[in-house]
Amino acid sequence: MAGVSKELIEQARNADLFAYLQSYEPTVLKRDGPNYRHKEHDSLVYVTGKRYWYWNSRGRSLNALDYLIEIRGYGLVDAVNRLTGGEVQTVQPFRKPEAPSRSYRELERKLFSLPWAKRCATFMVSYLQRRGISSEVISRSLRLGLLYESNYKGEAVCVFVGKDDAGKSRFACMRSIGGNLKKDVGGSDKRFSFCYPPQNPGSRQLAVFEAPIDALSHATLQELEGWKWDGYRLSLGGTSPVALVSFLERHPEIHRVTLYMDNDLAGLVNARKIKALLENDMRFKHIRVGVNPPRTGKDYNEKLQRTRQQMQDRQQPCRPKEAAGFQRTAYRPPTTRPPETGGYFNLTGGTK
Repeated sequence: MAGVSKELIEQARNADLFAYLQSYEPTVLKRDGPNYRHKEHDSLVYVTGKRYWYWNSRGRSLNALDYLIEIRGYGLVDAVNRLTGGEVQTVQPFRKPEAPSRSYRELERKLFSLPWAKRCATFMVSYLQRRGISSEVISRSLRLGLLYESNYKGEAVCVFVGKDDAGKSRFACMRSIGGNLKKDVGGSDKRFSFCYPPQNPGSRQLAVFEAPIDALSHATLQELEGWKWDGYRLSLGGTSPVALVSFLERHPEIHRVTLYMDNDLAGLVNARKIKALLENDMRFKHIRVGVNPPRTGKDYNEKLQRTRQQMQDRQQPCRPKEAAGFQRTAYRPPTTRPPETGGYFNLTGGTK
């Protein structure tokens, strides 16, 4: 772009945003434990130990150039000049844009497009059933367009789809059927991650998981154990709270959130952080937040598989007994057989 070089753009990117705010906008900084928050944009957090800004609602870090362009509405040239000591041509640098501006990164970002779908999902269905997911949960996900089979670089993959409130696909992640591939589709918007909806609309309950397969496992466990629960099952697609915060902003009717994170150190720590984030956000003060990691297994898919195995083990001991009983009955002499003396058997005892 005319007026600034690539070197100046890179210099502006690397400028210290915290130092810039201390010098030019000191009133917007507020303490939040060991970190800082932006008073006007509560989802902007300065992580002191790592020395970077994180934009929670967008799920990404924020540098000084991003801040001036996306938050303060600067043009690229003016933003670079302000951060590098050049002349700023904008008369009102802190004007609020009439519409949310798209950053130069977003303009360059690949447009989101779902991977092509295979007409037959045999491999995917077989894979999910091996993981313990019920046929009914798989069928419903297929009907809702939340799940299908595709191919990525010659490898069969499951595609989990996230949609916005209008039903438009905005997010997708791929999980390998036979390997270790885990990848979000390019251009995916993390705010609209995979969500398995309730049977009845208007639910006030939300269950939160790290991965889509855990959400489907939870739905299958409900079928097996007969819980009376009907709510949304949201996958974060990892540990970032971006999808959760965005979902709650779009669904103010939610009054109960349960965090079903993995039962490991990372999952437990992250669950506590998310719980604290929601409890400290004035927008979500009405929401009760609970933490419920699986009591058995690392995650809810492991819990599902163990539950199925336990149910199968409980049925196994009965089968040998039934078989043994059948054999004894088969080879026992009939009680009504006439004796060899030629007389007939009298039901009251004796022969005649």
